Amino acid sequence: MTSWIDIVASVLGLTTVVLAGRNSKYNFWVGYLYTVALFFLFLSENLYASLLLQPISLGINVLGHYRWTHPHQGEESSQDAKALKVSMLSWPERILCLASVVVIAGVWGWTLDRQFPADPLPYLDPCVTVLILLAQLLSALKKWDCWVVWLLVNITNMALHISMDNIFMSIAYGLYLVNGLWSLASWMKLYKNKA
Repeated sequence: MTSWIDIVASVLGLTTVVLAGRNSKYNFWVGYLYTVALFFLFLSENLYASLLLQPISLGINVLGHYRWTHPHQGEESSQDAKALKVSMLSWPERILCLASVVVIAGVWGWTLDRQFPADPLPYLDPCVTVLILLAQLLSALKKWDCWVVWLLVNITNMALHISMDNIFMSIAYGLYLVNGLWSLASWMKLYKNKA
């Protein structure tokens, strides 16, 4: 059964990612509302790892809002000196990110499975949660790689929400997937132009 919070979260989430994909700093303002909507959605579905993500997500959103509008010297966009330019992770940083996701999600899933038996997906839920945190952190730092992680998040979240019968969130993640592909190409152009 679709709830009103499912619809609200879907609309806010789509708005946030479309704005982020278009390199708009206004994505953060919508992101604040999206975080609150997701908190209540996950509370109603007993998805505890995703629920616990929301205060952390809010903190990352604040960090990103600040970083995108206050670049350090040498990080300025070629198009706007008051904006952070798009950059990329190195290969060692990518390997570290991948290893962190595997370890943290594995430990978190094991813990949830033992402490919160009501969580219907004790390993998928924390895996998605850790991937979201990584994608948000990379987005906050304006790393091109965030879109690769967002693509993984979108695919796994579609599976998660389909299994929970959250119809609008499932559709939203399908649209996020399309936006993620577009944004991956768009941010590559920004990276090449030092924008």
